Amino acid sequence: MSKRVLTTESGAPVADNQNSATAGVGGPLLLQDQHLLEKLARFNRERIPERVVHARGSGAYGYFEVTDDVTAYTSADFLNTVGKRTETFLRFSTVADSLGGADAVRDPRGFALKFYTEEGNYDLVGNNTPVFFIKDPIKFPDFIHSQKRDPFTGKQEPDNVWDFWAHAPEATHQVTWLMGDRGIPASYRHMNGYGSHTYQWTNEAGEAFFVKYHFKTNQGVRSLSAEQGAELAGKDANSHQTDLLQAIERGVNPSWTLHVQIMPAADAADYRFNPFDLTKVWPHSDYPLQRVGRLVLDRNPDNVFAEVEQAAFSPNNFVPGIGPSPDKMLQGRLFAYADAHRYRLGVNHTLLAVNAPKAVNGGKADNYGRDGLMASNAYGRDRKNYEPNSYDGPAETGQPLSAPLAINGHTGTHEAPLHTKDDHFFQAGELYRLMSAEEQARLVANIAGGLSQVTRDDVIEKNLAHFHAADADYGKRVEEAVRALRED
Repeated sequence: MSKRVLTTESGAPVADNQNSATAGVGGPLLLQDQHLLEKLARFNRERIPERVVHARGSGAYGYFEVTDDVTAYTSADFLNTVGKRTETFLRFSTVADSLGGADAVRDPRGFALKFYTEEGNYDLVGNNTPVFFIKDPIKFPDFIHSQKRDPFTGKQEPDNVWDFWAHAPEATHQVTWLMGDRGIPASYRHMNGYGSHTYQWTNEAGEAFFVKYHFKTNQGVRSLSAEQGAELAGKDANSHQTDLLQAIERGVNPSWTLHVQIMPAADAADYRFNPFDLTKVWPHSDYPLQRVGRLVLDRNPDNVFAEVEQAAFSPNNFVPGIGPSPDKMLQGRLFAYADAHRYRLGVNHTLLAVNAPKAVNGGKADNYGRDGLMASNAYGRDRKNYEPNSYDGPAETGQPLSAPLAINGHTGTHEAPLHTKDDHFFQAGELYRLMSAEEQARLVANIAGGLSQVTRDDVIEKNLAHFHAADADYGKRVEEAVRALRED
């Protein structure tokens, strides 16, 4: 067996990888040492811009298997046959902290899933909560600025966090989720995943349905208290990454059962909640969960940077039978996610192995995109770079992926006043009243622990008003707990 030869980037053999070339023994380095210069220059460029949000992530490959017939609701090919399997890649993440942050912190978790279907890649980008803090994308940059490190102090500031929430009453529902028992998952394997947004399914007959995705963990939901989370983060900042990696390596493959809520499109106009508001859920008593299939993770990435850090998910990667809804946050993300990847990874990021389609055209997209950084000219000389053309190039199908969005006679719009229970606080109060006495006590303690650190009384009062509006007991207990902590 021949010995492998170390080479430069151009393929030339490297004579010495232990010593730099110098002008005589002990002399200065020589600029002509091409291997040294190339090695240092490449090292300087190893990192790429980290994600502004969801920077700290873990991921794994697996498959999705259909267990129940949903062809009455969607024509999506990967969902058309019970028993059909589709390869997947799932990326978990924290939201607010940087790439070097700890895993076991109180924060929503990203749950981004890529299906490598026979009709192209379908990306479902969600969280481990069914709702979010805001419902309009124009507020997203401000929200994230308030949650990340302060530009002066260089750390997350309770004043900033709670001041934003004080001015965003729609956040009360998600704050109740975040500060409750599920705010710190014990591991990525022990939490649910949600599409969070409302999406549209269209069946073969062209009938439209609005859907919400629920991935229920088959390992059972397990969470950490604030004290347990702090202890674990101090012992192993990579605790969730370690757990996921080791579980799959020893063959304990985590799995989730996918359920969906299905709303006939005609129901949307007069439903008591705005069905396209990301701060709201659809109660299961109105639209029960219907089982679809099973998601299993069974293979770790070979290289975390190449596959997890460079994995690019965009909610506008749909396939026939699935499309968007008038959800304003979703509509904003249809632009923002793809644009972030073009900035971080370049316009040809879809050519990377983790992002490339696997079951279409031999594993490559077929379009007229051209040039840019890292262009590969994948189709050679026989490709005309315009459309339409006379050379049998790829052409449009004329078939929309999903039904047109028509709500209240307007395409892509929705008038919220039609919804009788469409306020910022009703569902937050419902969630509070569903909790046990012990869960309520921990929720109140978690909120008071953060809110009591805020230095402005008016910000505290605005937040207390939100909890009072959600439930009288909820507000009273939070107010008393905050007052007690501030008097200590």
